[in-house]
Amino acid sequence: MTITKTYQNYMVLLLFTVFLVGSFVLQFEPGVRMGENFILFSTDMLIILPPAFILIGLFDVWAKREVIEKHFGQESGLKGHLWSILLAATTVGGTFVAFPVAHALYHKGARISIIMTYVSAASLVMVPMSIMEATIIGSALLQSVCWFHYL
Repeated sequence: MTITKTYQNYMVLLLFTVFLVGSFVLQFEPGVRMGENFILFSTDMLIILPPAFILIGLFDVWAKREVIEKHFGQESGLKGHLWSILLAATTVGGTFVAFPVAHALYHKGARISIIMTYVSAASLVMVPMSIMEATIIGSALLQSVCWFHYL
């Protein structure tokens, strides 16, 4: 009997759920912390992703192809890369949102190199994520690890 990939994925999910439930029942501290973090991050994702996907859909419908081609297309040059970094820095949701935005940019006529700049910058230059991290780990610790602190 061959086990399909979908079945394997469900088995991993089931084992993870059993581990978390067992950890809560037996008060296994690392498992309890994992479960609490999982609930925290899942809640954050459920709050952030639906509005982000709605905005991506509106961007796909409302942004004119000519405007995207002008600012992100073949003739945009260095300005296109700067625009993509600025867009990525303000994107909320990390790479979960960056790839659908990159897909929309591609279909609107953006250059591949500018899309790659956007995806890379979305992973590295995240102003909203830095604000969220400052509330979690404290602004003093965040300042000690950020590059702009040394300027």
